[in-house]
Amino acid sequence: MKRSTRLSKDDWMLAGLKALGQHGPSALKAEPLARELGTTKGSFYWHFKDVPDFHKSMLAYWEDRHSALPEVPKDRAEATRTLRALAQNGFAADKTEARAEKALRGWAQVDAAAAAILAKTDKIRLDYLSGVLETLGVTNPQIARLVLAAQVGMAGLPDATQADQETLGTLVDLVLALR
Repeated sequence: MKRSTRLSKDDWMLAGLKALGQHGPSALKAEPLARELGTTKGSFYWHFKDVPDFHKSMLAYWEDRHSALPEVPKDRAEATRTLRALAQNGFAADKTEARAEKALRGWAQVDAAAAAILAKTDKIRLDYLSGVLETLGVTNPQIARLVLAAQVGMAGLPDATQADQETLGTLVDLVLALR
C-alpha cells in the first residue's frame, strides 16, 4: 500500500539509519527504502539527486545528530553518572542508532566519506569524555580513548549481552579508582 502523505527528508534519513543498522550500507538504495516506507522511488528522488547524494546526506545527518553533546557536568556526582552511562550505553540515542553506528563503523573501513564523519564525531566524543574525566580529577587523555574504545568494541562483539554493561561498569570503577 502506498503512502498518501508526503515524506520529509528526515523520514528518509530515519529509514536510512534503520536500514543501515539492519542490513549495512548496501541497503541504502532508493528502491528498498521506498518499499520499506510504502512509497515510490519518486519520493526518494524528490529529496535526493541520486543514491550517492543520499549517502552524503545520511553522513551529514549522522554528523549533525552526533556532534551536539550536552554541557560537560561540573558536579562530580553527575560526571560519575554521565561517565557510567556513556561507557555502558554509548552515545546513541536508541537501539536503532546503536545498530546504525556499528554498521557505520564497518562502512568507514571502505568509504573515505564515512571514515571522515566518524573521525569527526569520535573526536567530539573523546573531547567530551576528557571533559567528564577532568571533572572527576582524571587528566590522562588516554583514559577517554580507552573508555570510548571499550564501549565501541564491546558493542561490536557478535555475542554482546546485557551483562557486558556490567563489564563496562567495572571499567568505570577502575577509572574512578585512579582519582
